[in-house]
Amino acid sequence: MNIETYREYCMAKAGVTEEFPFDDVTLVFKVGGKMFALTGLNHDFAITLKCDPEYAVELREKYPNIEGAYHMNKMHWITVSDVEQFDDKLLKILIDGSYELVYKSLTKKVAATIRR
Repeated sequence: MNIETYREYCMAKAGVTEEFPFDDVTLVFKVGGKMFALTGLNHDFAITLKCDPEYAVELREKYPNIEGAYHMNKMHWITVSDVEQFDDKLLKILIDGSYELVYKSLTKKVAATIRR
């Protein structure tokens, strides 16, 4: 997956916005105002995603290019590096999972504003 395909995939999800809240090179995708995916635009293509803690441990053990996310809670966030060489199907599953984890954490009021 390249960065444009990644962006299009994230933006196609209900209620998603894209922002640069940290700086000019960190692209963040949010649902209901909460971050579910981010990537830096100034270095090798890597994606940081929210992940179930137990599944994150399994992924890190199985895939050498998945690790705890830098500057994030490593229990709940993973970073997939070398994204263009990674399995697109699994990457989409991880993006979907991140989106769902964050969506489920939204208040009922905020979630009700998002048509899915």
